[in-house]
Amino acid sequence: MSLHEAPLSAPKCGDCPIRHRAVCARCESDELASLDAIKFYRSFEAGQTLIWSGDRMDFVASVVTGVATLTQVLEDGRTQAVGLLFPSDFVGRPGRDTAPYNVIATTDLLMCCFRKKPFEELMGRTPHIGQRLLEMTLDELDAAREWMLILGRKTAREKIASLLAIVGRREASLHLRAPRGRIVFDLPLTREAMADYLGLTLETVSRQISALKRDGIIELSGKRHVTIPNFDRLMEEAGDDSDGGLVV
Repeated sequence: MSLHEAPLSAPKCGDCPIRHRAVCARCESDELASLDAIKFYRSFEAGQTLIWSGDRMDFVASVVTGVATLTQVLEDGRTQAVGLLFPSDFVGRPGRDTAPYNVIATTDLLMCCFRKKPFEELMGRTPHIGQRLLEMTLDELDAAREWMLILGRKTAREKIASLLAIVGRREASLHLRAPRGRIVFDLPLTREAMADYLGLTLETVSRQISALKRDGIIELSGKRHVTIPNFDRLMEEAGDDSDGGLVV
């Protein structure tokens, strides 16, 4: 695993940008102090592999800034993206020794890491950590089921709109607001990565993004800076009538 020293500006727990969503979200001050004693930061450049499938993992971690992709290599050599990790998402599983997927930095990435054995011991003494990790695991299960629907039943246009909605919801939740009205974010995936992730061709992705732009569903500045003028309208294009409420 290729590592970089974490930047000197790595956040303290009290002013961490993911504090309200991370595995430590329910922790009291004494519990935060215990976590702080076993944490360290690692940074990765875009394109670097954090973890290879089957690797022994001696740490667990939360994404602080940046986005990573979970991938699985099939027997014939094809690679399938199976998930995205956004800020506050948790990497690794207490009680599991090896990684089930490759984890690749899609953008420059900062991780707040904990040695696995001390973290597991702390979980036994700190119910708030276990409770929050259970909540996050259930959210991850919901996301996986949502993704099964996207890949299995939705049209190409709905797939693109759904992916944009997922990123938009996470951007809104990190700023403690519901995903409504106008939302602006930088798309963490290239169009090639979107095609791989959604099971589409690059040409189809480009054509559908252009169509969404032409129809006023999205606005683009360059290839990555996305403005959604009306999030409800995007959700309609995604074939989803849920309110996409604030993710906690």
